[in-house]
Amino acid sequence: MKRFLTILLTTLALTGLLCVTASASSFDGPAAELAAIGMLKGGADGFGLDKAPTRSQAAIMLVRLFGAEEEAKAAYASGELKCPFTDVNETAAPFAAWLKDKGLASGTSATTFGGSSPCSSKAYTIFLLRALGYRDNVDFTSADAQVFAMGLGLLDTSAFTGTFLRDDLAAMTYQALGMDLKDGKTYLLKSLIESGAVDAEAAKPMTDKFEAYRALQSSGAAAGQGMDVNLDAKMAMSFQVKGTDGGTSLDVTQKTDAAVKGRIQMVLDKDLQMAMDMTVSMNDGETTETEKMEYWLKDGTAYVRSGEDAYQMPMDMMGMDMESFTALMEQASGKTSAALLPFINSITTKASSGNTVYTLKLNDAFAGIINGLVDQIAGVLEAEADEDLNMNMSFTLDGSTITYTVDKDGALKSAAADLTLKADLGASDGQDSLTVSVSMDMDTTMDVKALGKDVKISFPDFSGFEEILGGADGPTGIFAAAAY
Repeated sequence: MKRFLTILLTTLALTGLLCVTASASSFDGPAAELAAIGMLKGGADGFGLDKAPTRSQAAIMLVRLFGAEEEAKAAYASGELKCPFTDVNETAAPFAAWLKDKGLASGTSATTFGGSSPCSSKAYTIFLLRALGYRDNVDFTSADAQVFAMGLGLLDTSAFTGTFLRDDLAAMTYQALGMDLKDGKTYLLKSLIESGAVDAEAAKPMTDKFEAYRALQSSGAAAGQGMDVNLDAKMAMSFQVKGTDGGTSLDVTQKTDAAVKGRIQMVLDKDLQMAMDMTVSMNDGETTETEKMEYWLKDGTAYVRSGEDAYQMPMDMMGMDMESFTALMEQASGKTSAALLPFINSITTKASSGNTVYTLKLNDAFAGIINGLVDQIAGVLEAEADEDLNMNMSFTLDGSTITYTVDKDGALKSAAADLTLKADLGASDGQDSLTVSVSMDMDTTMDVKALGKDVKISFPDFSGFEEILGGADGPTGIFAAAAY
């Protein structure tokens, strides 16, 4: 079991580099804002965010994103537009007919649309790219549509796990509304307001948020090529461990204060490179322990070193190629303008000593992302371990606030985050079982050292780093029986 805990902690550390998404998150807030501007409509049971969207529902959304709902309905009602598809109801018929007429969507045959069939994340990604003015087989192909979209700022929220849900559709639609059109003249929501398709007053809460976020993103635009920041974090944590280890009963409660100081570097100009150097200090009220932890990402492999332990994990262990991961990191670093919009509840700004301070209140969707990611990692560990290992983990985030400070010249100076994290972790191997409950209040500050092409990373020799997963022969000795 001690070996398991080592693997678990190392893997969770590595997942900090693998910030992928999952369909487990909840985007009730964005769905409500979409409903306020007539973009999303629910029924007696609400928005049905836990259900898979149909192709008919996706078609309706696409027509609305083109600002053509009234046009399609009027043309269909007058007989000017006829629907060739026999498998769509009267509600969806005007929309399917309009898309067919404009060459924006085809059916499954000359007379069928597949209206009641589920819409996939890939299909909806392509729909949104068309709404933004991009053309099939000119700007993107069906095969590379999702990676192309992520590079623009449209995050596919179910590319890795689970069924594509209306929850994901709402998040992707919300992002798309904040994205620039292909011609670069404006962003999608503003163009719909200017055309009269969306009421300006109804959309004001959204446009206020979008405009503030776009201004914030421009202050850190150089981070899309590279970023180098100093990190200072303070955490107050409490742990409760129950279960057995080697047949010995455990029931331990511990409170600990921790501090993390270090440096994070990321280069995205060509090949994605990352480096993190952290010193962690922990005090349990009696003793203080300090440990240096280092992380790197180079040539498609993530590396971690802590004390005498040094491990590596191939990025493709999760079926994710570097092109996709680079697109995600570009979003995280600020290269794209809409990546975080579905996760923001509100944005406020104020002047302070010649600077502008942006305060972002986040919704609970990040907790869903973390849980989806951890489910993937747990599944991989269970599949690869050579013992009867079962794992379960869950996370919640409360009171999440991020603050950015931008100087008078419009350059990003610093960022701070105030987060409350709660986690429950459990594991059993057929002999022992442990449950761990963790509560953590964290205050983090990042001061910008450099952005853009000024960022340079130096890497150590990785030849002695042990593989956790992957490789031609599968897992190495880390999963072998250990004498404890």
